[in-house]
Amino acid sequence: MISSRREFLRTALIGSAVFPLAGKIVPSDLFVSRGPAMGGDLELLDQLEQSALEFFWNEADPHTGLVRDRARADGGDRAHKSSIAATGFGLTALCIGAQRGYLSRSELIARVRKTLRFVAYEMQHVHGFLYHFVDIENGARLYSCEISPIDMAILICGALTCRQYFGDKQISRDVETLYRRIEWPWALNGSDTFALSWKPQSGFSPLHWDGYCESMMLYLLAMGSPTHAVPALSWHKIRRPWLVYGNYRFISIRAPLFIHQFSHAWFDFRGKQDEYANYFENSVIACQAHRQFCQELGDRYPCYSGKVWGITASDSPRGYVVWGGPPIQGPIDGTIVPAAAAGSLPFVYSESMSVLRNLRSSYGNEIWKRYGFVDAFNPLTGWVSRDVIGIDVGIGMLMAENVRSQFVWKTFMGNPEVNVGMERAGFRRVATGTT
Repeated sequence: MISSRREFLRTALIGSAVFPLAGKIVPSDLFVSRGPAMGGDLELLDQLEQSALEFFWNEADPHTGLVRDRARADGGDRAHKSSIAATGFGLTALCIGAQRGYLSRSELIARVRKTLRFVAYEMQHVHGFLYHFVDIENGARLYSCEISPIDMAILICGALTCRQYFGDKQISRDVETLYRRIEWPWALNGSDTFALSWKPQSGFSPLHWDGYCESMMLYLLAMGSPTHAVPALSWHKIRRPWLVYGNYRFISIRAPLFIHQFSHAWFDFRGKQDEYANYFENSVIACQAHRQFCQELGDRYPCYSGKVWGITASDSPRGYVVWGGPPIQGPIDGTIVPAAAAGSLPFVYSESMSVLRNLRSSYGNEIWKRYGFVDAFNPLTGWVSRDVIGIDVGIGMLMAENVRSQFVWKTFMGNPEVNVGMERAGFRRVATGTT
């Protein structure tokens, strides 16, 4: 199901560049940390966040606030393709920027107001849902793309973060217009679980968001809706299969690592569980298993090790590819995706920071550009993506801030609808060693 879902993203294949990395590859047992990069962990995380904010500021249209789906890692892109998911991450990024003082609060709040006013009143919607990919300058649907419930949920997470953080009357009014008009039950299409997508020419996809993945945020937002809530039964209809890899056992469908990250960027699942799982601890185990998976791949691809790991849906020489594991998925070829480790920071901090330090210090400006790490690169072949992708930049920024200050968690969880959704799903406090 995941591969089919991400086929939507394959329509935006951007070219890639080759840089002289191939001569720098060393066997994994020789790839050791050179110590804290760029002045230490906090400084590296701060650089990552500042670079990400620069992406979300520069690669958003100043009039609509819509954010490019992807852009050149050095900036200067003029592509018209925006995604509502990148815009949702961008709205949260503007809150982080204000909290950190990266830009003036007045500039940032003005951009938030423009963005929310535009998406709430100027974009075409269907039962409250916006199209996934739109023209950055006017919000018009692009490429006969779909209505995507999960991407709408990401946009709403960003909007609710802004409402809670800024406490601004106009922002609050526009966010409530955006959220309250979404007819979530419509996207169930008569089923208990959400349809994957909808298009005016073909209707609803026969596939559903019916397996455990990043769609936790979708169900919780829909159950917490003050106007068009879906029943709690929908939450219980999600399949939660167990995956066993070596000594690791965790809930997962066959999918890339990002499914264990995205909902956790906003929803604070620490110390909570429903009748099925503690999902934060589940993501910890999933990240540990992924690291072990990459380490074992080191026998075939010497760039992977316990200190350099991370494969999730990303750019590749053949375009956007869904890959990762365990179990192995996609045409893995030695490509490293920095967002995999950055998005894992709250779950396996030391192991993730080891990756980010090693990548920054060993490959430097060949893979670190104006907007931080490029989306992906392959040290075995010398291939380096020319681009960054908005959702990958976003997950790294939000998770970096959560490990530094828990800011996104604390802010987002202040929204009453969020807590209503979790209560209806049956979440309760539990004793845990993770705080």
